[in-house]
Amino acid sequence: MVLLNWRLLWLLLPLTSRTQKLPTRDEELFQMQIRDKAFFHDSSVIPDGAEISSYLFRDTPKRYFFVVEEDNSPLSVTVTPCDAPLEWKLSLQELPEEASAEGSGEPEPLEQQRQQMTNEEGTELFSYKGNDVEYFLSSSSSSGLYQLELLSTEKDTHFKVYATTTPESDQPYPELPYDPRVDVTSLGRTTVTLAWKPSPTASLLRQPIEYCVVINKKHNFKSLCAVEAKLRADDAFMMAPKPGLDFSPFDFAHFGFPSDNLGKERSFITKSSPKLGRHISWRPKVDIQKICIGNKNIFTVSDLKPDTQYYFDVFVVNTNSNMSTAYVGAFARTKEEAKQKTVELKDGRVTDVFVKRKGAKFLRFAPVSSHQKVTFFIHSCLDTVQIQVRRDGKLVLSQSVEGVRQLQLRGKPKAKYLIRLKGNKKGASVLKILATTRPSKQAFPALPEDTRIKAFDKLRTCSSVTVAWLGTQERNKFCIYKKEVDDNYSEDQKKREQNQCLGPDSRKKSEKVLCKYFHSQNLQKAVTTETIKGLQPGKSYLLDVYVIGHGEHSVKYQGKVVKTRKVC
Repeated sequence: MVLLNWRLLWLLLPLTSRTQKLPTRDEELFQMQIRDKAFFHDSSVIPDGAEISSYLFRDTPKRYFFVVEEDNSPLSVTVTPCDAPLEWKLSLQELPEEASAEGSGEPEPLEQQRQQMTNEEGTELFSYKGNDVEYFLSSSSSSGLYQLELLSTEKDTHFKVYATTTPESDQPYPELPYDPRVDVTSLGRTTVTLAWKPSPTASLLRQPIEYCVVINKKHNFKSLCAVEAKLRADDAFMMAPKPGLDFSPFDFAHFGFPSDNLGKERSFITKSSPKLGRHISWRPKVDIQKICIGNKNIFTVSDLKPDTQYYFDVFVVNTNSNMSTAYVGAFARTKEEAKQKTVELKDGRVTDVFVKRKGAKFLRFAPVSSHQKVTFFIHSCLDTVQIQVRRDGKLVLSQSVEGVRQLQLRGKPKAKYLIRLKGNKKGASVLKILATTRPSKQAFPALPEDTRIKAFDKLRTCSSVTVAWLGTQERNKFCIYKKEVDDNYSEDQKKREQNQCLGPDSRKKSEKVLCKYFHSQNLQKAVTTETIKGLQPGKSYLLDVYVIGHGEHSVKYQGKVVKTRKVC
């Protein structure tokens, strides 16, 4: 056996840049080798019982070697493609015959052994072509040197290899249950619930595991390695390796790079770019999400798009070895959005519209006669609303609306208008909308840019407060109302009461202070003040100002909380 190891060492010496000991399954030595990860960076030898990660350049084969020390040993070799299909084959190399009895007992000259190895193709044991995680397993294998040859004909790619002579005791890959399928147990417009049977690795073998769920719109994945390749922000893993870390001089020569002068012919190093790397084309990030959820075997995916097909994969990961196994993935199409009725707008008539949070509402306006212009009056009662208008299918307007807005479009004979109102993310939206082809007077009153109410602190008394607000050049009616509130009246409470579409008719008569008409052609002077009397000392009041237009539609200014003095 010692002689066999020496012979194998002599055979592999040309494949490395420096003399190194072959990894064996001697447990003490094996643990030392695994701790020293750099031990394998410059090696074409697969260590017994550990997974290695490497890469292939397109159309450039790569060979790895694995030692089986004893006859009748079990052997397991697993190859995991990442991002591209692989062609690979495993063969048993024919070793040179031992030296004659007349010799010293040492191996034959190196060049002669290399020549013998080159001339012998070896016995092919297994071959595969595809992107599945595939393995070779033998319960009784011959001692000797096994060669694994890999090739990618599609593109540069990453891959992983695991080989062991003790598959029964190692069990690095988590086991799948008897039914390895991922089931879709619930399906909605934006959510999908998944369930799968637990891995025996946790329940029977008592090994720590976690499940990772992957969601994307393209296809199912065969390995977590393939997922991680897609999740990378760029093709950095395709960059050329650094000498002494990822490649030995043999590897560079094997891939067509001179080991003594790297990069000149392949432009690896340039003045403008200090990074090592092949010339690659940048690709956009893939729409893919990976979520690790611990040991739960039920998971609900949310925030999906309606009427969209998604692919779902589950991987069980051994957290000790960081190696994973894929369940049989599933796919499903989320349900369609409930078809909404299109509201018909009548020329010159105000329509009340309610839009759910993050929802949408569709309205249609079809003038009965030819027209030169179309005017839309929109009053957003709460938060900002997004409006889109299409004329005969073509988008002609898209903007956000807050408060009262007037939007005017050029008309077309027999044109039809489709209006889409999109709700706010914060909450539901309420608005009033009017469409007309013959605007005379505005249905809604004009508003100044600033609709706040200003309170004068120095003019406060124990029974009165003085406030001011801006007007416009248009003569409108203003009504002011007051309501006593608690001292801890919050901004959230005030916001809930700021529905600008609720008019004075929704208020108690006892809350009315006064109404008056006001306007000014000079906007610099379009300011009015009012003193509210008859208040109680040390009390807080909510003041609201309503402006009422020609069509009796009103708009409320932003409310103001004031407090009278406690001592005067």
